[in-house]
Amino acid sequence: MNISYRWLRALAPTITDTPEQLAERLGMLGAPVDELTRVGAELADIVIARVADVRPHPNADRLRLCMVDAGGNGVLQVVCGATNVQAGGFYPFAPVGASLPGGVVIRKAKLRGEVSEGMLCSARELGLGRDHSGIMELSGEWAPGASFVESLGLDDARLLIDVTANRPDLLSHLGVARELAPGGQADLRLEPFSSGAGDLELVETGHEGETGGVRISIEDAARCPRYTSAVIRGVRVGPSPEWLATRLRTIGLRPINNIVDATNFVLHELGQPLHAFDLERLGGRVVVRQARAGERLRTLDGVERELDEGMLVIADAERPVALAGVMGGEDTEVTDATSDVLLECALFDPRAVRRTARGLGMSTDASYRFERGVDPELQPLALRRVVDLILSVAGGEVVRPGVDVHPGRVERTVVELRPARAERVLGVPVPPEDVSRLLEPIGFAVANGGEKLRVTVPGARPDVTREIDVIEELARRRGYDSFDERLLPLRPSNAPPDGLNTVATAVHQLFRRWGFLEARTAGFAPAREDRVPLLNPLSSEESHLRNDLLSGLLRRLEHNWAHGVRDVRLYEIGTVFLPGEGEMPREEIRVAAVATGARQPQHWSGTREAWDRWDLKALFVELAEVLRLGTVSGGEGAPDAGLLVASEVFSAGGGAAEAGRVRDDVMDAPLWAEPVWAIEARLPEILAPQEVRYRPLPEHPAVERDLALVGDRGLPAEAVEQVIREAAGELLETVRPFDLYEGKGIPEGERSIAWRLRFRHPERTLTDPEVDRAIEAVLGALHQRLNVRRR
Repeated sequence: MNISYRWLRALAPTITDTPEQLAERLGMLGAPVDELTRVGAELADIVIARVADVRPHPNADRLRLCMVDAGGNGVLQVVCGATNVQAGGFYPFAPVGASLPGGVVIRKAKLRGEVSEGMLCSARELGLGRDHSGIMELSGEWAPGASFVESLGLDDARLLIDVTANRPDLLSHLGVARELAPGGQADLRLEPFSSGAGDLELVETGHEGETGGVRISIEDAARCPRYTSAVIRGVRVGPSPEWLATRLRTIGLRPINNIVDATNFVLHELGQPLHAFDLERLGGRVVVRQARAGERLRTLDGVERELDEGMLVIADAERPVALAGVMGGEDTEVTDATSDVLLECALFDPRAVRRTARGLGMSTDASYRFERGVDPELQPLALRRVVDLILSVAGGEVVRPGVDVHPGRVERTVVELRPARAERVLGVPVPPEDVSRLLEPIGFAVANGGEKLRVTVPGARPDVTREIDVIEELARRRGYDSFDERLLPLRPSNAPPDGLNTVATAVHQLFRRWGFLEARTAGFAPAREDRVPLLNPLSSEESHLRNDLLSGLLRRLEHNWAHGVRDVRLYEIGTVFLPGEGEMPREEIRVAAVATGARQPQHWSGTREAWDRWDLKALFVELAEVLRLGTVSGGEGAPDAGLLVASEVFSAGGGAAEAGRVRDDVMDAPLWAEPVWAIEARLPEILAPQEVRYRPLPEHPAVERDLALVGDRGLPAEAVEQVIREAAGELLETVRPFDLYEGKGIPEGERSIAWRLRFRHPERTLTDPEVDRAIEAVLGALHQRLNVRRR
């Protein structure tokens, strides 16, 4: 949002801070200023010049020779390519030696054999807008050679404010001035215009009304709860006076004509979008309705648009003439031939405007504001304001009275505030008088209701709906930097922590410990039968909701490969969407991870080893333990399905978690890429209970015995361990393998595994005979049950 410093000062004369100070204050109020530009700082060398004569260039068809009076000792010849320069007109002129924004210095030059002694400038060349179609024309009479900046009042500063979507009140100069003025809205003053028509009477009606012979009706009151209108006859369409054009140029807008400029002025002053129709081309009927099948409209940007059923439009008796809240139609636009205009100042539902704008791929100043919410009480003021301004700059006569078609009443929100609750949240006392002092200057009304205060929210603040929103406003208006930095005493809550947050925290810690980086992928995916479709997709490649996280991570992996990154470890915790029983999809919180490349950073002391299925299984086992999913099992021999090679899939929790190698045909992998290993698991909202038992530390020494056991090579070590534990008795504390041998001395088809057994008695020191008896029992059971013998 571009804001003019001089415009703010005109609305709130009590503002005395410099632009730099205002930028700092806005940042502390939650609206940071991204850029501060001194509009006329680089235009000191520019003067106003009068073009005395224009004639064709003798050596170039597209160039012309302009005789320019810049207030010096004679007329200068300037070569110009713009077609809008007319003899007798006034234009900004950069003489030889002048500097333009960006550091360009004007020099005397010869173009196609003719000398050019300066340059006539466009708005874009002066940094006053984006228009480069022609030289910037100045209306009225001016003194040649006068300072361009001083004559037009361009010694201004432009603040580019970063306005969040929940603060539509800051999308106007009035809203920003209300925030910054010492007395708030009590300090605001609207500049009077010379017409004196600001007292226009409006007749309020239900669904239909009439003004100036035009019948106005609202068929969709839910999406257009208010439509105010007035007719002005006998206007003279032409260039705006320079004070109005300058106001628009300082915020980066291009002046068009006095009617359109007046609507843009009020839009940026009050935040209320308006539109002017050519009354003669409109006819005597205005209907706010939904578009019908097959209807089309050529909008002001010259594009023929096919309308979807349900889009909200402004229509005459036969056809749509404007997209409600977005853009007007070309057939009814104001032109130089217009003499009578119908002014529209309406209130449209944000969702209806958003649907139309997104459906047609459009975004305008009007739709930007309507989508965020316009003050439902602003329309009468804005209509009277624009009528007053048009009569001042374009003449004509307003048809009295105007009309206010108002079928949908919008009541102000009332929030109950407990000062005690505000004090607990903010950590400082919040007496009722402070609530009034902080909130009433920005439009809130505060009434005492006993232990609670009744806070009436202004229509310009649709974001304030709850008690906590009011408390946030108190903190913002008090100043975030005014609170004590010391930590106050804290009483822990009796409420248990959120279960899902606890689970997610444990998963984050696991993957970070393994060296994974967290990724954030989009929640949309290409079309597929098992995915939920979007009603209004942004593109064909993002037309459905994702039903897994792994697909998005694999696209991120391909992006890394495309940039030559070979070793990648990514994980993500996010929501997936599955088909539900009703219209709404079913949501699940999942975690997914992908890994490829080296197991560890390459070092001269060792060789490169790539991630393999055992690294994946080790990580997956830890994840299953964190999520308490039970034993990990491996799949074998099934055909490939989904994204993983089925024969290498590990699973746990009855399919709640799976891991394995990604199929080669689902990715666009370079030749040097190594296998990709992946995990995806559903996060439980709360972890399954886990039995925890207390066991005191041992007080007596342990006895260890090593056994080298020979058995069949195909015999699982797990089976041997199970027999050892069962036969050794209660004195066995731990058992683990520590050596594997195959070769000389071991029969063909067999192997030797060495096991270390630790025995301990909880109350006394063990004797050798006790341990010997346990070893004999183990050896006997192994030989009898598994045909395993001592080496």
